[in-house]
Amino acid sequence: MSAFAPLVADLLTPDGIAWASRAVTAVVGLFVAALAYRGFRRNDAPKMRLLAVGIALLTAGVFLAVTVAEQVGAGDGVVLLTRGVVTVAGLCAVLYALVYD
Repeated sequence: MSAFAPLVADLLTPDGIAWASRAVTAVVGLFVAALAYRGFRRNDAPKMRLLAVGIALLTAGVFLAVTVAEQVGAGDGVVLLTRGVVTVAGLCAVLYALVYD
């Protein structure tokens, strides 16, 4: 039996798969946000900076908020509230970047 067997067994649980999928979403989202931020730096367009912030909040921000809330031992309601608040903040940033001058 390998030393990694317990780790693999933990990752193959439903909670482990959910955590891994959120982590992959956060990494890909940070990459997209970095590209948007690079567009901001290249073109000096403040809307791209807001877009980068919104994408980062929608992906990595939600992952971080949920992970911290779960580690603190918050109940399911608090975790969902935290996730919702961060999601709304990210969507507001994206909306502002796309709509307003």
